[in-house]
Amino acid sequence: MGYYYWGFPRYVTVGEKRAKAQKKLAQLKKKNPNITPLVLNGTRLARTWWGMAWNTNLEKYADYSNRIGRGRSYIRNGCVLNFKINPGEVTSLVQGTSSRPYEVVVKIKPLKKEAWSEIKKQCEGRIESLQELIEGRFPKNLVEIFTAKGKGLFPSPKEIKFNCSCPDWASMCKHVAATLYGVGVKLDDDPKLFFLLRKAEMDDLITEALRDKSRKMLKKAEKKTARVIDDLDAAKMFNIDIDEKAGSVKRRRYNKRK
Repeated sequence: MGYYYWGFPRYVTVGEKRAKAQKKLAQLKKKNPNITPLVLNGTRLARTWWGMAWNTNLEKYADYSNRIGRGRSYIRNGCVLNFKINPGEVTSLVQGTSSRPYEVVVKIKPLKKEAWSEIKKQCEGRIESLQELIEGRFPKNLVEIFTAKGKGLFPSPKEIKFNCSCPDWASMCKHVAATLYGVGVKLDDDPKLFFLLRKAEMDDLITEALRDKSRKMLKKAEKKTARVIDDLDAAKMFNIDIDEKAGSVKRRRYNKRK
């Protein structure tokens, strides 16, 4: 990297940053065709609730609010050359001023057993919201449960540890910030990665809700022995219309009986 005679680094344009990153990415792909660069769709760092909630959670903590923004340009300029989410860990290669990309490792503690148990308990009987969760759409009626500070799904700064191979003395360098923002980008594509990262089984939430539903169905069945679910009950249970002539179903909404 070039320097002016008074010691400050030469300003690098956005075009130069992108070109450098793309050149290095091409070199890395020759050695490892399975490399997975972080690709941002559009200019927004997050487009879905899961991605935005992840970023908002990081930004609301004073420990991060003044530093996390430093990584945004690295995401937008395609400087995150390799990105992976594993249980409790995020790893990345971020192209900075050096010719060699910096290696970043972010460790995130798993959800506390007590907090996870309480979340599962609160989710009982909310199968419709969990279905939205499965489909990657945020369950609105679980917002307070999932985002509760210190006891919700999202990690606090105390639960996040990170390391970068760059020489930056700051506690959170730009490359770490870019990696943290990168999680939000990936959650846009696949919210299930969140549960992988926090070492929590997403299916546990579904199972708890289904068990609660099953218990209610069994109590109802005791009143009507050998009962076969008719079309009307099936339609209400699964929120669908049943067209016997066409042999098809479609979703619809029902009003409560008066």
